Parts: sequence; structure tokens; C-alpha cells
Amino acid sequence: MAITTTKSAFWKGFRDSAPFLFMASPFGFLFGVLAAEAGLIVPEAFAFSLAVFAGAAQFTALQLMQENAPLIIILISALAVNLRMAMYSASLTPYLGDAPMWQRALAAYFIVDQSYALSIVKFEQEPEMPLPQRVAYFFGTNGLITPAWVIATALGALVGTRIPESWGVDFVLPLAFLAMIGPMLRTPAHVAACFVAVAASLPAAALPYNLGLIVAGIAGMVAGAQAELWLERQKIKAEGVK
Repeated sequence: MAITTTKSAFWKGFRDSAPFLFMASPFGFLFGVLAAEAGLIVPEAFAFSLAVFAGAAQFTALQLMQENAPLIIILISALAVNLRMAMYSASLTPYLGDAPMWQRALAAYFIVDQSYALSIVKFEQEPEMPLPQRVAYFFGTNGLITPAWVIATALGALVGTRIPESWGVDFVLPLAFLAMIGPMLRTPAHVAACFVAVAASLPAAALPYNLGLIVAGIAGMVAGAQAELWLERQKIKAEGVK
């Protein structure tokens, strides 16, 4: 059904994001538990999630803090993990770039894997969608995810170390990323970037301070860019033959 108003666009994004609650809530809860185990009190864990609002970067920073890594390494590693947000932002610019500055600033804060995945698919499927409705849809995708994330973090911090290890709640993290990455592998370049990054991450895991994440991320980006260039050249050659 076509979206006809900004209100309906917001609620459409709100409803589309509902399935991600089953990942965001346990993910946030797990962060709260680990934050409590690391010595953070509930307000600190809550403020951490509210201020950073970037799950993978938060887990990375928390782990490095527990390892007493240098501050510069913590910052670089967290930023490296979140470099994909810059790519998300660039990808959304053709659809949201003409919005007022305050809306773009808010959007920059609210860009997460789930909101990006939902929004980019919607915008590509409906390129005629007006700008106000695009903005409304984007913010709607965060209507459930954002409060669920910060509330779950606070609950996890309250429970703290009382969660039995046998529950295996830490397994939620890879499941969440697999569920988000799968639908986004839409081109050969995406697939190349994904598998090269995975392959590079295995030997790079031996590097200290999670630096393997940076190495794997760079390798994946280079592979994706090269695959895109190669495919473009093949397309031009094929058109020349015709």
C-alpha cells in the first residue's frame, strides 16, 4: 500500500522495525550485563548507550576498557567499527540530503544498522516518495529500536552478574549481525566485501586490542571497491561488443 502522509510514513517505519526488537532488546540487555560485570553502575551503562547508541562500538570499547587498553586504541577501534555508519550516511544522502540541517543532525545520531537496512530498501523500492515522508519513515524505524535499546541496557545493568553463563545470551550478537547482513548482500561487490572481510578477520584475530577488526574492515572495503570497478569494466566491454 502506498504511503500518502508523513504520519503514515512514520508509522510504516515503526511497524517495519518491530521484528528487530527481538535482536535489539537482547543485544542491549547483554551490553548492560557486560557493563555491570565491567564495573559500570546502572546510570553509567544507561548514559553509555544513550550517548553512543552504537552497539558494536560499545561492545568493542567496553572490552578494551576491561583490558586496560590505551585510550587512543579504544577510540580508534570504536571509530573503526563504526566506519560503516559513514558509508550508510553517504548511501542515504541522495534520499535525505535535502532535509533541514536539524533533521540531518538527528538522522546522523539515529543511523544504526536496522534503520539503515529498512530505509535504504524502502527508498530504493519507492524512489518517488517525497522528502518529508522519507524523513518520517526513517525516524519511524527508530521509534521502537531506540527506546528498546536503552531500556534493555538499563535492565541488563540492573540484573548484572546474576545471569547464568549457561543462558548463552552473548550468542545474540553474531545472530543479530547475520540477520541484518544477509538481506543486504544484493550485489557481487557486496558478497566479495563480506567474504574477504570474514577471511581476513580470522588470521587478524591474533592482533592485540581488536585491531583485527580494522584490518578486516579495510580489506573488505578494498575488495568491494575493486569488485565494483571490475564489474563496471566488464559491463562497458559487453556494451562495446554489442
